[in-house]
Amino acid sequence: MSVYTQLTDDQFAAFCQSFGVSFARAIPITQGIKNSNWFIQTTDDVDGTYSYVFTLFEERPPADIEKMAVILNQLNGKLPVAAPLAVIDANDSQTENDTNNKRYVIHYEDKAITLVPCLAGSHPDQTTQAMCHDIGAALAMLHETLQALQPSEQYGVPLYPWADVRDREMQFMPGDEAKLMSDIWRSYSELPLATLPKGLCHLDMFADNTLWNLQKGEERLTGLLDFTEVSVEHYVMDIAITINDFCTTWGVAEQGESVNFDRSKMSAFLQGYESKRTLNNDEKRALPVMLAKAAVIFWLLRLNVIHYNRTEGRTGDNIMVKNPDLMKRLAAYHWAHVEKSQNTVFVLSGTASDNQIIGVFSSITQAEQAREKLSNSSEFAIKEYTLDQLS
Repeated sequence: MSVYTQLTDDQFAAFCQSFGVSFARAIPITQGIKNSNWFIQTTDDVDGTYSYVFTLFEERPPADIEKMAVILNQLNGKLPVAAPLAVIDANDSQTENDTNNKRYVIHYEDKAITLVPCLAGSHPDQTTQAMCHDIGAALAMLHETLQALQPSEQYGVPLYPWADVRDREMQFMPGDEAKLMSDIWRSYSELPLATLPKGLCHLDMFADNTLWNLQKGEERLTGLLDFTEVSVEHYVMDIAITINDFCTTWGVAEQGESVNFDRSKMSAFLQGYESKRTLNNDEKRALPVMLAKAAVIFWLLRLNVIHYNRTEGRTGDNIMVKNPDLMKRLAAYHWAHVEKSQNTVFVLSGTASDNQIIGVFSSITQAEQAREKLSNSSEFAIKEYTLDQLS
């Protein structure tokens, strides 16, 4: 990610030695918006290669990063993750298998430092339906695996107070933007949140936080990155966050920064997810609003980064800021679908000449379930109508 804190080669060498790694060179990683990151080339690496990623966490306290290390060790072996190296202490008598007392974090000016092995693969410029299916299955596996860490609140970091950012930013928004944000937030609050399963969630599973073998015909997931935001949240929110990036084609500046959501990719993602964990009916009904709310959260996140950079005086070529307007447009897209569904009903009726109406339903799923309960279900049809058409 972006580089905010500058370190000398002597500092890099000392920190790496604490992890048992022989330092040769640090290469800044400029993608991202939150932490300072470098690739570390060791004395054993040939020119142009590197073995580790060195991260200095700019905002998260070291205690949060220690929790992250436990989470990564829990996932290690089940998913392609890079677990932090343990700090080597000459006075520590722990055995190699004694993981309970291992330390994974070095403190520097009240900030945490970790060193993790590099994972093979590349960030995808574009996603495919197959990749969306695979990341859906991986996210479900993550949700299932982390249920072993209990109580989950002990391992997750607190959710960011996005309502505070919303209240600050809405003061400066045009009226239509403020209304969009307010409408989505209200609709989210009206969901049956108590019935939606919760647990430890990644909450930042964008394509640039994943690595893939992109060789044609051999595409496969090789790495899941950036576990700094792992928190206890509704699983369907984590699903929505991941869908929003993996199923959207983001046009570059030369293409007008277009935002194109692909619903066939979303279907592939959900098929992959449900191959590992089945969504309940409340989760399925909540997903459209969650997609809009997830876009709002990342709209606010990008506005908050701009605010933070401005107040902290952060400038320079190594500072990357993502365009918040893209997430605003994605939120508007999802909200349009929510509004349409709120104005749409599904009528189950006979296909015979009498065209008898069996029932009127608010979702296609409810109508299909009702049809399945009927004998000779093939003799009944489902048609979609707006409320205006019915009246």
